[in-house]
Amino acid sequence: MIALQIYIKGLNDDRVLRPLQLIANLFFEETEIFMNEIDEWDIKIQFEMATAESVKVRAVLLDREGHEHSAAFEKELSENLNEKDRFKQIKNAVSHVFLTVLQEKTGIIQKWGILTGVRPTKLLHRKVQEGVQKDIAHKQLREDFLISEEKIALMQQIVERQLAVVPDLYELKNEVSIYIGIPFCPTKCAYCTFPAYAINGRQGSVNSFLGGLHYEMRKIGEWLKENGIRITTVYYGGGTPTSITAEEMDLLYEEMYASFPDVENIREITVEAGRPDTITPEKLDVFKKWNIDRISINPQSYILETLKAIGRHHTVEETLEKYHLARSMGMNNINMDLIIGLPGEGVKEFGYTLNETEKLMPESLTVHTLSFKRASEMTKNKEKYKVADRTEVERMMNMAEQWTKNHGYVPYYLYRQKNILGNLENVGYALPGRESIYNIMIMEEQQTIIGLGCGASSKFIHPVTGQITHFANPKDPKSYNESYEKYTEEKLMILAELFLHEGRTVS
Repeated sequence: MIALQIYIKGLNDDRVLRPLQLIANLFFEETEIFMNEIDEWDIKIQFEMATAESVKVRAVLLDREGHEHSAAFEKELSENLNEKDRFKQIKNAVSHVFLTVLQEKTGIIQKWGILTGVRPTKLLHRKVQEGVQKDIAHKQLREDFLISEEKIALMQQIVERQLAVVPDLYELKNEVSIYIGIPFCPTKCAYCTFPAYAINGRQGSVNSFLGGLHYEMRKIGEWLKENGIRITTVYYGGGTPTSITAEEMDLLYEEMYASFPDVENIREITVEAGRPDTITPEKLDVFKKWNIDRISINPQSYILETLKAIGRHHTVEETLEKYHLARSMGMNNINMDLIIGLPGEGVKEFGYTLNETEKLMPESLTVHTLSFKRASEMTKNKEKYKVADRTEVERMMNMAEQWTKNHGYVPYYLYRQKNILGNLENVGYALPGRESIYNIMIMEEQQTIIGLGCGASSKFIHPVTGQITHFANPKDPKSYNESYEKYTEEKLMILAELFLHEGRTVS
């Protein structure tokens, strides 16, 4: 496919290239943006900009057919801005007019406006923390970011729900949550880019990996105990954490109880049992033994042909069977994931999946929109995977919204991804009182999340300044096995810098 060429004239700061590229990708499948003059272009956009007490931006778009569109935007610059924040306001103004002229040219309205980031609800949480009145906050989101009324209403509903579920959300900076990554799956799905290795034939790697993970849990737990830091939530992800044996799971949870502080009072412990083909009565017994009752069993779709096409080697019957088995063995907080826009699926197929979900009524339902992640099998071989167009994907999302509303579920978290179909979002719905606290914590970035295990990412958030530091463990088991002690030590050093600051009282 030949990329559409966009020539940008009148801007000389390379830092705006990336945000403009992301916005262009919302409208066209393949684009290239140039700030140096080129002979052949499909679209030329002439910018004029002035910055003093306010930033004024005007843009005129001209296409090869001679059609012209223009837009302008002006915003007063906040006082006493540092260089980084001043540039952010200028970048947003440039993005504002760029999006507007592309909307006029294409007739496609982007309901999320100029936002291309993962966590839009953080913007509204910030307004709440600053004491901005709701109607003023909404007006600012509309004017500054061009977010539609529909998406602002969704953001407001989610923020209110999160604060009802976790009333002390803004006070949890002195606690941490724990993410534990198990990097093994029965097979790798075509859309997946998580660290996930086929478990068959890799038992040596599993044994070595689990030794490193137990070490990390012990050392981190020891430090948290010594310094009086509580754990809010624990989340076992991956991969598929239930790929390992029941005996290995039992030892892992035993380690958690021995190593972590005050485990009985952790607000929530979740285990992704996402692949039904990994669930057994013995593993469910282990969950019961260690008081773990929030699990995920993820059908993704109830169309067998789809499951085969995306590399999920379980049947629809197996999903139903394992769900009922979990229920019969006392699992009373089950999440299920569905994906909108899987290859070959449209409104009819998604409607069938919702009807099947109605027979089960899990406590929570996460509705994902398919994203073409750069390193996935699906992205590398796009021509093999026919997916629905923007209009049909949006219809499916509307079906999910209506279905959840009709069945008593409320939206409580959302996140977005690059290259997501229809420029939509992923939304977590739950029956009231069954929301996942971990999902709220990871999305709203109100506290440190410590990642343990292979491919686990830590996000360290300074309890005073809110500054975020990212830290990632190696993604493959071999590298992890060779270096887990080093990575554990580095995490402990970051934790000490964050939490043992002057003025903090250790309990």
